[in-house]
Amino acid sequence: MKGLKDMLLCEQRRLEDILEKTTKEMEKDVPPGSLRISVNKKWVQFYQGMPGDKTKGTYIPKENQKLICRLAQKSYDEKIIRLVSKRLDQIKKITRDYEDDEVEMVYWKEHIEKQKRIRPVETIWKCQIEEWEKQEYKGKEFREDTPLILSERGERVRSKSEKILADFFYRNQIPYKYECPLYLKNFGTVYPDFTFLSAKTGQEIYWEHDGRMDDPVYAQNAIRKIYAYEENGIYPGERLILTYETEKTVLNMQIVERLVYKYLK
Repeated sequence: MKGLKDMLLCEQRRLEDILEKTTKEMEKDVPPGSLRISVNKKWVQFYQGMPGDKTKGTYIPKENQKLICRLAQKSYDEKIIRLVSKRLDQIKKITRDYEDDEVEMVYWKEHIEKQKRIRPVETIWKCQIEEWEKQEYKGKEFREDTPLILSERGERVRSKSEKILADFFYRNQIPYKYECPLYLKNFGTVYPDFTFLSAKTGQEIYWEHDGRMDDPVYAQNAIRKIYAYEENGIYPGERLILTYETEKTVLNMQIVERLVYKYLK
């Protein structure tokens, strides 16, 4: 599964944080024994049971809520530690020799003459992305008064910022489509600045750069378009990447690099 290893490593870090936090709590002045509870129709009674004690244990008056709470917390923390430790062992065993592309790599490790005669069990990503790039489309037309700005790939773009982005993708060998039409229900056809095919999900991801967000009319139209994406199930942080500029705030390439690493690598 594409992206599974990253998900597992993320879960591993989360569980390690939980384990560290809970273990520190258990290292504090934790009362001995465990909390035992007796319930009947009229009341609830609490007892402090000790290991080996076959009785209900020592009765805890309700006024001693501090001891009751600490014993309850101890029981909870012990269960959390056992569960988290178990899951961490499982995750570490899986990720020790697991790679997202390991099924595909079986094909690439075969002799080239064998590759020519093999039908892979899944579409090879390289072939999939090549087919995606070959799909023809008609982009948005340029008005006559639009300045001529060309990317390093030789395509015409609408702004210097779009050229910076296009050149960055091109240099880093990230396949993209510029202004490939996309139909959004109840809105119409839009032309995302850049469209990518995610290696993690196999779905298209769209990148919109809004370059004049200090212009009220421009900003309002940009927000309407974002709402249209969301109404069609395309959400920022999932399949929609957004970058912004104003007259005083220019495109931040450090943020661009982080977004690329997070969503496109």
